[in-house]
Amino acid sequence: MTQLNTAALSALGNDIAVPAYDRTAVSPGIVHFGVGGFHRAHQAMYLDSLMNDGKALDWGIVGVGVLPHDKRMADVLSAQDHLYTLVIKHPDGTLEPRVIGSIVDYLFAPDSAEAVLERLVDPATRIVSLTITEGGYHVNQVTGELDTSDAGLAADLEPGATPGSAFGFVVEALARRRAAGIPPFTVMSCDNIPGNGHVAKKMLAAFARLKDADLASHLENEVRFPNCMVDRITPVTTDGDRSALSSTFGVEDGWPVVCEPFTQWVLEDDFGGERPAYEEVGVQIVDDVEPYELMKLRLLNASHQALCYLGYLSGYRYAHEVSQDKLFIDFLLGYMTDEGSPTLPPVPGVDLDRYRHQLIERFANPEVKDTLARLCAESSDRIPKWLVPVIREQLAAGREIKRSALVVASWARYAEGVDEQGAPIEVVDRLRDKLVERAQLNRSDPLAFISDPDLFGDLAADERFVAQYTAALQSLHEIGARRTVESL
Repeated sequence: MTQLNTAALSALGNDIAVPAYDRTAVSPGIVHFGVGGFHRAHQAMYLDSLMNDGKALDWGIVGVGVLPHDKRMADVLSAQDHLYTLVIKHPDGTLEPRVIGSIVDYLFAPDSAEAVLERLVDPATRIVSLTITEGGYHVNQVTGELDTSDAGLAADLEPGATPGSAFGFVVEALARRRAAGIPPFTVMSCDNIPGNGHVAKKMLAAFARLKDADLASHLENEVRFPNCMVDRITPVTTDGDRSALSSTFGVEDGWPVVCEPFTQWVLEDDFGGERPAYEEVGVQIVDDVEPYELMKLRLLNASHQALCYLGYLSGYRYAHEVSQDKLFIDFLLGYMTDEGSPTLPPVPGVDLDRYRHQLIERFANPEVKDTLARLCAESSDRIPKWLVPVIREQLAAGREIKRSALVVASWARYAEGVDEQGAPIEVVDRLRDKLVERAQLNRSDPLAFISDPDLFGDLAADERFVAQYTAALQSLHEIGARRTVESL
């Protein structure tokens, strides 16, 4: 066995790709908040590809973790000289490993806040990128304004506070750069949010305004926030993934990343200064990202929600199991064709029918083993952004909503916390207690779950939606998930 680190690269043989560049020649240019599986399977991979071509060596990534559980990532990456293995899982069972070297450092912010700020203020840092999850932007789902109830944000707003949140670090660093006469960095959100760049700008400006109105104006006028759409299914790494890497390829990696073969990144060319030549490694650089991001959010992401609750309640535990079942294939294609797609603007260069069928093929990859539990998690940050807009547009146009209504009902049924066999369901959500409390009332008050204005606005007052939703919820209780889909 070979423990992954710099010294081991030359010993890995021909079965695993390693960086073709001298990592000692790589200098930092990007600071990234939220170094999880997706970032390492996506943005860091694209940059590594550029570096393998002898380019972008001044764009190394410095990762930053602000949450307590990020300490483990800091420890693992440090022990491996910030190297890790990306393993592509092909549907035929073939594993394609590759060592990624584009991350050159990782800072655990609770232990090194000033070091994080120094790196952010360094003129060499020209991009600050984010994968902080949908909930990390603190958007009130109804008003669209900044939700300041988060304890971390409140702490960062105290006079003289040392930053603790991503927002706190970004805003404090911009203030210091401005005071020092250093041009601002570009903020590049890579999260699954419609208009992620616009959202990041609005929320960070609102946060900055609570500290310094002049700084907020500087942020709004001088800092660039490109929108982008990112796509690659990246399930949580398991002990089985680690074992497969060591037994098949002889590599001991504390935290490899596994992913599907497909990858896509559509990026708006709106940077305040230099940027890596991403287009040379397959990134689509466009003037308007919105058509692509709506396609992804309302077809791929919303379809994940369409399969996860119903699939789980039907006894499945993995996305590929659901997506190989003709009943659910028809249901997903029906949702995408009749409800999701009609809400989309034209998407340049994309055949939507081919894209829809390609999504089913991707979901059905048995090697990825994406768990339904992962897809069911944090639904309060997902359904309102991915599916509720589809429902609203379909209602306004007088079009079909029956599948979307069933998906919402299946979320409500899942949130009851017990499956159809009486076994407990672990509901994972930042709003878990509120969701479960409302879901417990599903049988006595069928509107309880959708009466939360923070998640659904006024949908509970729409007679057509209510009729479809309550009928779906009743059916889930009376005949179960599978037979409900069959009856639909």
